Amino acid sequence: MNFVTDQTATVLIVDDNPANLGVLSDALDQAGLEVWVAKSGKVALERVTYALPNLILLDVMMPEIDGFETCRQLKVNPATKDIPVIFMTALSDTANKVEGFQVGAVDYITKPFQQEEVLSRVKLHLKLHDLAQQLEQKNAQLEQKFAEVSLAYDELKQMQIKLIQNEKLSSLGEMVAGIVHEINNPVNFIYGNLIHANEYTQEVLTLLHLYQEEYPIPTPRIQAQQELADLDFIEHDLLKLLNSMNFGARRIREIIKSMRIFSRVDDAKMIEVDIHECIDSTLIILNHRLKAQPEHPAIEVVKQYGLLPPVECYGGQINQVFMNIVANAIDALDEYNQQRSFAEIQQQPSRIEIYTQTIGDDWVAIHIADNGPGICEHVRTKLFDPFFTTKPCGQGTGLGLSISHQIIVEKHGGSLCCESTPGEGTEFVIQIPIQQRVSQVA
Repeated sequence: MNFVTDQTATVLIVDDNPANLGVLSDALDQAGLEVWVAKSGKVALERVTYALPNLILLDVMMPEIDGFETCRQLKVNPATKDIPVIFMTALSDTANKVEGFQVGAVDYITKPFQQEEVLSRVKLHLKLHDLAQQLEQKNAQLEQKFAEVSLAYDELKQMQIKLIQNEKLSSLGEMVAGIVHEINNPVNFIYGNLIHANEYTQEVLTLLHLYQEEYPIPTPRIQAQQELADLDFIEHDLLKLLNSMNFGARRIREIIKSMRIFSRVDDAKMIEVDIHECIDSTLIILNHRLKAQPEHPAIEVVKQYGLLPPVECYGGQINQVFMNIVANAIDALDEYNQQRSFAEIQQQPSRIEIYTQTIGDDWVAIHIADNGPGICEHVRTKLFDPFFTTKPCGQGTGLGLSISHQIIVEKHGGSLCCESTPGEGTEFVIQIPIQQRVSQVA
């Protein structure tokens, strides 16, 4: 609001001298200003509790409460602290002027008054006060706009994260479902026929042994072929080969089963799932990264599973959380191992511990810990921020843990936290309710 142009500015004159009040009132009134008067500091302090002036002309030397004390009380009152105060005094020494500025005055007018000077100073400080209020209003508007833009940016960022999450889940589900579909039938064909192949082999070997018993003296031609073929070795190795093929086929079927469990991204509603089954499927898919490598031994996985009931959740999304956390633990251990010698790694092998338990009757907790280098406090506080990553450019989007936090907290009403001490490893703790509230939405 522009007090100079939009409305009549009000000036409160505080002076115990009636003559001074009269002179100043006439001069200011002729200049188009509204004038209020008070004959003491006490009256002035009472007056401002009813209505606020735009400027105060305050005499220094007054009985009871002098100008300095009056100004102090005006400046400690939130309602009046911003009103400009101009002191009027015959005291011209520097000490009094300094004290006046220290208690909050904006200017001094020296008695006897020069009307032109008084009017000039009053109008100047009214204008400065008006400009200061306009600036404050503009700052408030800018702060509000900034808050609105920040909120819109946060909403846009959250929407972007959700779109990326949905796209990743959809793409992953389609890819895994396609792979499972393509290899499932051939694997089942191989696995099913290996049983018959084993039976047929046993029958052929039994018949061969029977021939050897009934015809112990073979013809020269058969004898020559026996020496070339080494039937004893073939019989022994063939059974081992069939057993190996059977083991391999079973292993492929287990992987297919794990991929099916992991890729449950098309769940339109929450279902009861076996948390341990979800963790095991994740470990099977990541098994190639847990195995021994030329540069370091295998990463040991220690599982301590408690007795958990089926948990109502979005299975595919929970699997994604386990995948993100375990994969990050493997990344941290791999990076840590690059800084250690093979002997140091053997002395303190890399390890991931997974511990589950129930909390009361309504919650389950999953602890996933590694014995890697740990995380400093500065990094730990930003782990769940969108797009925050400590990995080199091109090796991480910074969305894995952010999406995981969103899945656990927003989708399942749970909690996901990280506890870490540099040099002592890192532990992620997931807590989710066993049964979801009816109002919980995806």
